[in-house]
Amino acid sequence: MKITGGCYCGKVRFEAEIDPDAVVICHCTDCQRLSGSPYRTTVLVPRADVEITSGVTRSYWKMAESGRKREQFFCEDCGSPLFTGGEGADEDDWGIRWGMIDQRAALPPKRQIWCRSAVPWLDEVTALPGEATE
Repeated sequence: MKITGGCYCGKVRFEAEIDPDAVVICHCTDCQRLSGSPYRTTVLVPRADVEITSGVTRSYWKMAESGRKREQFFCEDCGSPLFTGGEGADEDDWGIRWGMIDQRAALPPKRQIWCRSAVPWLDEVTALPGEATE
């Protein structure tokens, strides 16, 4: 599936060819901290299938609990998290942050990882009262 996307301020734009079955929710505590939410949703893709069409990204490296070193890419202007990448054997493994994808509504998650760190109240969210807008 061909997707497009970009950061919040619009300066960074990208295109990618993805497999819709490669959408993953991660409940690890790193993803909770990095996203500021109970989990992070990512589309896994080979690096060669992602093209940054405009803008400049910045990055930093972090060590995951798994021991893997992961590069975190973000917009240098608005700070939106865009991609993650690896090194060595993981160099070709990229993740596109689901919230940055224009077609995200058509990309439901297909699996979950690091479920031992999932917040215990997650299943109760659908029972909360809700408003269409605020």
